[in-house]
Amino acid sequence: MRPILPSLAAALGVLAAGPVLAGDLGVRGALFPLAETDILELLRSRLEAARAAGQIERLNQGFAARARRSIERPPPVAGLVHTRAPRVFDFDPSILAPRTLADAAGRVFVRAGERINPLQRLPGFDRVLVFIDGDDPAEVAFALRMRSTYGAALTRVILVRGAPLDLMKQTGVGLYFDQGGVLSDRFGLRQVPAVVRRAGERLRIQEVKP
Repeated sequence: MRPILPSLAAALGVLAAGPVLAGDLGVRGALFPLAETDILELLRSRLEAARAAGQIERLNQGFAARARRSIERPPPVAGLVHTRAPRVFDFDPSILAPRTLADAAGRVFVRAGERINPLQRLPGFDRVLVFIDGDDPAEVAFALRMRSTYGAALTRVILVRGAPLDLMKQTGVGLYFDQGGVLSDRFGLRQVPAVVRRAGERLRIQEVKP
């Protein structure tokens, strides 16, 4: 342990206060040195203690197990049900540009606030999205039929529930998972299975019974 020395500012303040009389003022009380704890050393010692007790290994194992479960069976998309009343509706994918965009030559091709329909700029877009509950055998069979109907190259099967890795092994088909329900929310889905495909400059969405 080492005593805390007065700061440079305090020392300069004392010197600037003018001449003082030196003398022995006596001892007014017991003096104790102040000590600073090295926070890095404290953390290091605690980490070593935790490692020696096996806590680090248990934490790593727990993290790996949670990550594996999340990959093997992601959290299902909330709020979706099996189709009870089929419905068909069109979805406008247009967005408002958040900022002005320009190419490498400085030519502006999108201005902030401009309404953009991606389908107008992607005339060749012809993907078919099929949303299903991967735990429902009837919906899995429906997705495979849609894949045969529209073609394997164009069809994307997207799970909203289920175990994608296991299902890929069973079907031999590459699958996707709507993590966090981002696509389902964007398209306004309420029921599955649902098929999303292009209809001119809009997307036609069909919630159907398998």
